[in-house]
Amino acid sequence: MHDTLSLTLEYNSERCEYMVFSSIGFLLFFLPLFLILYGLTPDKYKNLTLLAGSLVFYALGDPRFLFLLLLSVLVNYFLGLHLGRKVKKKGKDDLQEIFDLDIKYKRSKRQGKRRRLLAAAVVLNLGLLGFFKYCARGDGIPLGISFYTFQILSYLIDVYRGDERREMSAVNLATYIVMFPQLIAGPIVSYGEVRRALKSREFTAAGLQDGLKVFTMGLAAKVLLADRIGLLWRQAQIAGFESISTPFAWLAAAAYSLQLYFDFYGYSLMASGLGRMLGFELPENFNNPYMAVSVRDFYRRWHMTLGRWFRRYVYIPLGGNRRGGLRTIFNLLAVWVLTALWHGSTLNFLVWGLLLAALIILERLLAGIRLPEALRLPASLMSHVYLLAVIPVTWMCFAITEMDQLRIFLGRMFGTVPAVYVNSGDWRNALADYGILFAAGIFACTTGMEKLFRKFKDNPLGAVVLVGLFWLCVWRLQTEGQNPFMYFKF
Repeated sequence: MHDTLSLTLEYNSERCEYMVFSSIGFLLFFLPLFLILYGLTPDKYKNLTLLAGSLVFYALGDPRFLFLLLLSVLVNYFLGLHLGRKVKKKGKDDLQEIFDLDIKYKRSKRQGKRRRLLAAAVVLNLGLLGFFKYCARGDGIPLGISFYTFQILSYLIDVYRGDERREMSAVNLATYIVMFPQLIAGPIVSYGEVRRALKSREFTAAGLQDGLKVFTMGLAAKVLLADRIGLLWRQAQIAGFESISTPFAWLAAAAYSLQLYFDFYGYSLMASGLGRMLGFELPENFNNPYMAVSVRDFYRRWHMTLGRWFRRYVYIPLGGNRRGGLRTIFNLLAVWVLTALWHGSTLNFLVWGLLLAALIILERLLAGIRLPEALRLPASLMSHVYLLAVIPVTWMCFAITEMDQLRIFLGRMFGTVPAVYVNSGDWRNALADYGILFAAGIFACTTGMEKLFRKFKDNPLGAVVLVGLFWLCVWRLQTEGQNPFMYFKF
């Protein structure tokens, strides 16, 4: 492979110092040891073991901010206690939690205090997130703070609204917030999705086996697809954007699009698999986004738990699409500006968010146009082409943080920026080197891979293939090193 060795060496020089799922330390040491201890723990103490293991996991990644995480959990636990209320249930002596939704109670002095407390909690949590995102930056950002902050806020808001009962057990709430399968990069789990499992769940051989299969598929997506095809994007960065041809620029953009997808999708699958091993069902985070027919459809399928969070706690409270066209446009802009700010502090993220908002608003405006029957099939096919053409462009706005470099790269994609010492055959070399990976990646973006997995995962042949994939990934990690998940930096 052209220049692959040198690229791989440079890629490996970026090895992260903290524990990740796709690392030898995690796969062969941390996870087996933790599962043994977890299995030996009596059911009523399993949350304590999971909490302790999760804190060790976090400390191995970045011990500097372990105290911040613990303090955040403790403060928000007490905030949650005061956002709910206790009353004596009629006919029983013990105090139980119920939420009085009567309008008189909502207008009471108590409700006013709760509203102010919720506002203070939101300001506190978002202020802490904003400080590290926009003031500390770089290595000063605590691992997973964007994810666990949103998870904490979802719990507090749900308790305030009466959608969830406050959690009286500090251990249960802490376990929900810091459980290592989803602590660093999601999915963003609502408390209602795991509340029952936190109080009673089963740790079984069948669950362990099923979770390990899902985990292996995620590991393969990360190690065998994302990390490998990402070398092409790395090659474009090393060459310099002025020195790549227009076809190569499109290939590099496609490579980054696939790398980001399989990196984050792989993490989500591994998180889901780990959850199943421990007795939890974590929410789905991806649903074949590259099979979508519009940008709007794409982001209903991509990072679904983040989209759900913004829909529940921003878009709908602002009025959603219920207050007319102009208000809907404003609400969509608000959501995408906040989504951009959540991802990063540099200007490129704002450009990315505004571009997506503009495309989604345009799609909504065009959605009311009824096409003749004869044009519907061609229009459906063209919608796929449109999506596959526009998404790589938007991902470049996401990936390239320096605006001048972004201008140059987009200019090379569309041929508006002159090339400097470009090798006109660079794209042919790229296809020769990465063509098989592109083909595998394109297939894995369809429903075909999921169908194969469901069909063969429980038979002997499927088990052999999965075992082979697992140890192939371990061999790759041992020989080439592991790379951090791309969403860790958010």
